Amino acid sequence: MMEKSDSTHKLYNRMRLWEFPDQYVVEPSDGSFAPFLAINRFNGSLILTHDVPQITPHRAPKIWSIFGVVGIFKLLAGSYLLVITERACVGFYRGHPIFKIISMKIFPCDQSLKNAPEEQKKMESEYSHLLKIAERTPGLYFSYDVNITLSAQRLHDLGDESKLLPLWKQADPRFLWNSYMLEMLIDNKLDLFLLPVMQGSYKSFQFAIGKDILYVTLVARRCNRRTGTRMWRRGADSDGFVANFLETEQILQLNGCTASFVQVRGSIPILWDQPVDLKYKPKFEITRSQEVPQVVERHFSDLQKKYGNVLVVNLVNKHGDEGRLCENFGTAMKHVAGDNVRYVHFDFHKICGDLYIGWLSILYHRIAAFVHTNRYFLLNEKGEKVLRQVGVVRTNCVDCLDRTNVTQSMIARKMLESQLRRLGVFNADETISRHPNLDESFKSLWANHGDDISIQYTGTLAMKRDFVRFGRRTVEGILQDAWTGLLRYYLNNFSDGTKQDAIDLLQGHAIPSGSGNTTKNDGIEALASFPLAFSLIMTGLFYATLALRRVRYDPWNVLSSIMWGSVSLIIARFVKANGRAFCDRPRLHQPRR
Repeated sequence: MMEKSDSTHKLYNRMRLWEFPDQYVVEPSDGSFAPFLAINRFNGSLILTHDVPQITPHRAPKIWSIFGVVGIFKLLAGSYLLVITERACVGFYRGHPIFKIISMKIFPCDQSLKNAPEEQKKMESEYSHLLKIAERTPGLYFSYDVNITLSAQRLHDLGDESKLLPLWKQADPRFLWNSYMLEMLIDNKLDLFLLPVMQGSYKSFQFAIGKDILYVTLVARRCNRRTGTRMWRRGADSDGFVANFLETEQILQLNGCTASFVQVRGSIPILWDQPVDLKYKPKFEITRSQEVPQVVERHFSDLQKKYGNVLVVNLVNKHGDEGRLCENFGTAMKHVAGDNVRYVHFDFHKICGDLYIGWLSILYHRIAAFVHTNRYFLLNEKGEKVLRQVGVVRTNCVDCLDRTNVTQSMIARKMLESQLRRLGVFNADETISRHPNLDESFKSLWANHGDDISIQYTGTLAMKRDFVRFGRRTVEGILQDAWTGLLRYYLNNFSDGTKQDAIDLLQGHAIPSGSGNTTKNDGIEALASFPLAFSLIMTGLFYATLALRRVRYDPWNVLSSIMWGSVSLIIARFVKANGRAFCDRPRLHQPRR
């Protein structure tokens, strides 16, 4: 179970930010009478002070209510303070509130920029534009009292000395979203301002069965090692860290007992990309195939250290373009599969199709023995450990979103039923589906969870949401998926490159330097503009159509129509042949492979 941090390290949960012309002053306003934090607006230096600067008619500050300091990061000519300006309580764990960040604000400490060269000012402006995008980062959660980056089992296993540490020191570095932004605060030993923030999801519901009230919580923790957008972060890097890696924990609390079950998901751990090129489904590119066995071994070695035994459930198609990924992954798994790492392939689309989720029972029969043998974490009403989870199911499809979420929700449902039988709430053959309201709450929990994860990776809601909510496909769901597919296409091709730059800047993967570290456009890419090309194509088609309508008045309009139509066709073919140049691409950082 989660335990609160030591009272000597209690974080400030409400503050005032005084905005003076030359400095920001962060004043704890939660009744703690603690020192104020002053941030110099010229050089970004930090000091603790016991006084607010003198206020005069010419020095009247603007005052903001804030709920936490997310961090500080440095660009070329200044530092930038990121704070929480609005929060919402989304639930409680062990009596402590869990908050979601609703809005953040960046306060620049860039007064020295006034004397900087014009080129530096221009670069600083480009970087600060990316920070505005970062302000809108979705799915950020925090707690002032409990460590939400660790599962219930890992928190229970913390030693007494570790439990006395500040929350940021207890946190799992993989799931600490603002780890890079906290570095300056850490260097200045400002522990009481160091607020760990996690990206992911936090959903819960409660339900009464007779006299028993059960609380079900679903927590997702996104790894920051290879974070990014759908098409710009695929596969693994050379260290074995994969894109879209998440740890999902389902927690049941009932009559003082706590049961926790952890699953993970992550991109196929081989070296592959899917660079956008204006096609609806760009081709997969598998790179440096000779290094794949080492990368796969590193990935599963790390999983074993953290979770124990691993069962890999691969849901990708066995044929077509996905089939190449499936074949390469399956071949690589032969080198690591054994007693502690097992591999199961289940062609989701072929077996389940687009109509009926019930065929997932075929998959569950294949993995049920592993799931039950490796158990879940269980504490009794006295807080004593009864069971320990000693293995994890790792599920993936291509995006690790839609098919993966459907499958994980099915496994989680089976596990929740098993836990309720163990705790005496269900009889031997009783299932969640026998309780319509509980069934609906459970399905909504996982559907909303899938939407949260999808928004962070793709910018859209999840697909196959009706599978999770209703257990089958619906006409409304099919139409919604069609719209979602089009929206993903647009974001992938014309928006996600810039968003990837913002993520890389926040995570410290791209460090600004005076010499500039943006990738310069050259050749066709320097001139390519899809809006311009699209406008020219439509203009050509308009005039071609207009000329055709006037043929009856003047036959020479046929030539005019052919000319305008040819212009549109030539431009369209040029855009298609050079599709990658017309897409929005990341400029700051090329990830190490």
